[in-house]
Amino acid sequence: MAIGDFLKSKGVGDFIKKQFLDVIDWVESENGVLAYRYPMMDMEIQNGAKLTVRESQMGAFVNEGRMADVFAPGLYTLNTQTLPLLTNLMNWDKMFASPFKSDVYFFSTRAQLNQKWGTANPLTIRDKEFGAIRVRGNGVYSWHLADPRLFHIKVSGTREKYTVADIEGQLRDMTLGSMADAIAQSQIPFLDLIANQMELGKQILEGLKPMYAEYGLSLDSFVVREFSLPEELQKKLDERISMNMLGDMGRYTQYQVAQSIPIAAANEGGLAGVGAGLSAGFGMAQAMGQSIQQAYAPQPQQPPPQAPPPAAVPVAAVPVAAPAAPAVSGETKFCFNCGTKIPRAAKFCGECGSAQQA
Repeated sequence: MAIGDFLKSKGVGDFIKKQFLDVIDWVESENGVLAYRYPMMDMEIQNGAKLTVRESQMGAFVNEGRMADVFAPGLYTLNTQTLPLLTNLMNWDKMFASPFKSDVYFFSTRAQLNQKWGTANPLTIRDKEFGAIRVRGNGVYSWHLADPRLFHIKVSGTREKYTVADIEGQLRDMTLGSMADAIAQSQIPFLDLIANQMELGKQILEGLKPMYAEYGLSLDSFVVREFSLPEELQKKLDERISMNMLGDMGRYTQYQVAQSIPIAAANEGGLAGVGAGLSAGFGMAQAMGQSIQQAYAPQPQQPPPQAPPPAAVPVAAVPVAAPAAPAVSGETKFCFNCGTKIPRAAKFCGECGSAQQA
């Protein structure tokens, strides 16, 4: 076998040909890729090579770990004029003629749409009507990579490929972390949150933009789909709404009793056996209505309790002589024997015992 055929069969010719790059470009092979390191292996870039950066992409050259030139969409011929920062890093004092080695990264700047967020656990917020409550929420948001230099330094680094899945957990946690603060600052009552979803979404968007910018990202939209209470709290809210809708509970209860009359008439015995039941039912309805109204009616203020009167001190019983009957003028006389004054009707003297004349 000839030497040329041997080299051709081993692919050595292709290997030698691939040592020098003339064209550098990247076509996304899958969704969700944010940063991609071009496979250089042992290849070097020739002076005058072509760099193609497509729409929704940006390219960057990194030399020995330091990011140099960043390229927006377009077609570039690589030389010292198009690579000024890399020229300084390489200490090229004149037009370089020999191939050079450098890491080339491509970044996807297209919008990452339909990114979902949701509260795995209820958020505790303070509502001015219900006090402290727990709410759940969900929705979607979108963002895009805006600053490749900052994103490379703080997020993607030297990885061969960095995807949306690698960062979405961090973004979701940032979103939920500021959600409770945004709702509290909005001062929107819970019952009005649904009617003010767009306004709340804008407030959350503005609060999150600086956080995204720290990673070289730009938050484009934030949509709140719904807010809800946990099941046990939703039941309590439904009960409260039902009570408000019913209004006069006494009349409602009487209405319910009246509605049961046709059912009672259809039972065995007809209406003959339900007279007493209806009377009791109306009495019960009235009592229930009064009790419910009393429960929800404002209670009158009770007067403050008064101190009990001081207890009477018992006085020892002292025998008191019965008062003598007053003497009546003209009803006395004198005893004929001893002269003692005696009642006129007396027949004997109480002093000497002598008989008296009438």
